[in-house]
Amino acid sequence: MSFSPLRAILRLSALGAIVAASGMLLWRHFDSGKPAPLPAAKPDPALASAVAKVNAAFLASWTKAALEPTPEADALTLARRLSLALTGAPPSLEEIRRLESLPDGADPVAAWLDHLFADRRSADYLAERFARAFVGVETGPFLVYRRRRLVNWLGDQIETNRPYGAVVRDLVSAEGLWTTKPETNFLTVTLEEGNGKKGPDEMKLAGRTARAFLGLSLDCMQCHDDFFGDRWKQADFHQLASFFAQAELNLTGIHDDPNKAYETRYLGEKASVKVAAVVPYGSDFFGKDGSRREQLARWITHPDNTPFARAAVNRTWAILFGKPLVDPVDNLPIDGPFPAGLEALAREFTASGHDLQRLIRLIAMSEPFRRESRSPDPDTPATMEQETAWAAFPLTPLRPEQVAGSVIQSTTLKALDSNTHFLQKLRRFGETQDFVKRYGDPGEEEFAGESGTIPQRLLLMNGKLVRERTEPNPVMNSSTRIARYSPSDETAVKAAFLASLTRYPAHAELAHFVSGLAGTKGEDRDRAFTDLCWTLINTTEFSWNR
Repeated sequence: MSFSPLRAILRLSALGAIVAASGMLLWRHFDSGKPAPLPAAKPDPALASAVAKVNAAFLASWTKAALEPTPEADALTLARRLSLALTGAPPSLEEIRRLESLPDGADPVAAWLDHLFADRRSADYLAERFARAFVGVETGPFLVYRRRRLVNWLGDQIETNRPYGAVVRDLVSAEGLWTTKPETNFLTVTLEEGNGKKGPDEMKLAGRTARAFLGLSLDCMQCHDDFFGDRWKQADFHQLASFFAQAELNLTGIHDDPNKAYETRYLGEKASVKVAAVVPYGSDFFGKDGSRREQLARWITHPDNTPFARAAVNRTWAILFGKPLVDPVDNLPIDGPFPAGLEALAREFTASGHDLQRLIRLIAMSEPFRRESRSPDPDTPATMEQETAWAAFPLTPLRPEQVAGSVIQSTTLKALDSNTHFLQKLRRFGETQDFVKRYGDPGEEEFAGESGTIPQRLLLMNGKLVRERTEPNPVMNSSTRIARYSPSDETAVKAAFLASLTRYPAHAELAHFVSGLAGTKGEDRDRAFTDLCWTLINTTEFSWNR
């Protein structure tokens, strides 16, 4: 087909008309028009009663320590915390407008949780967070391990709010192929190709099971008794490993051989001995029906197995706050002492039948989550004592994928949710993968709490993602559209702050940036607004959870 100047002009004109029409529609994100209102959450007396019990535990500890909690955070701050924790990105400008339409007196936390749980992206994000505890971040043996299938399966379980205990039982007792039975990947990830072994690694599974599901770090007991006390012995570890010894791999996947025994040579012994499958505590609620792994799975998730509930609470708390109640997240004391709130939350989690969504609601609606991260008096900032006791929301750096998600979402007016076009999802996935690779992924140590490095700051200042997401582009980037179609300079600056930092600018900030935009037009205005968005993304506030 020969080139036609007229046809090219007509196509460009059509594209320009579409962009212009889109710009007019964007006004509803600013001062004009009303977005679809966010419904208030339905009252839940049982949940409110549980929240009161948890709050009582924290209030008692604050009173005992003579600590004054910081004020309650505003609705935008609370929504930002929840969105980052459950989707890996802040609220979009469109979502913020919906939040602002919430009826007076409605609880923003309860309503925002309803909004997030209704979207598949929260299930997918939580699935990745829990997968890191269950199988780590390594790709594993290629032929017999499919991490993505496992994560997708976890997302399905979380989306339907299947009891957490049931999910864990499936992981521990799974049989079949790693492709058609994704839960078996919990076992196949421990296989080492070419080592001549028929089945999964019992010792790796014992260590992972203890840390991920019970919050107990027993790995060192693989070689010796506990050097720091007399609670755990080498036998405890290997008796736990014995539950996995019968799992074998064949052409039909993972299956158990009931005749297979587990052997090891204990420290100081000359010969190996057969090791029975014995739980390290709680034998009074251990049942012997079914295969060894089925027995172990039921014992782990038994209502009387409080360490299981504590471990789930501690990890969920860490996901929401950016740091666990007990640090490290997978090394809780089995006999105490425990921090305020942990036991109350564990009891409620068990009583709910291991309802993960309810646990998230319970933590998010509690007093510690609602606190401001700063004091109302600038001259007397929040203290380390307040943060340690959760009387102030602790400031924590965002994880790499949250930083990437914040850059991408802040430069997109609409939420990048489950309804987003496939091509946009694909673009976000590629951008996030590339950014995290360069930024540095902490892997399983995602709650280490380390602050940003110089290379990380340079990546935000000069990296490809920020450059491409903020450069003048009326089709792909919201910065250009906000600059061109906002009703006023003041409205444009407010929109930029909301999209980037989920807050309105202070009076001095607003005056400064409005003066910088005054009188600008065309390309000059596009560049000025690009500079504004780049500046907001490179503030310290942008990369921290407040």
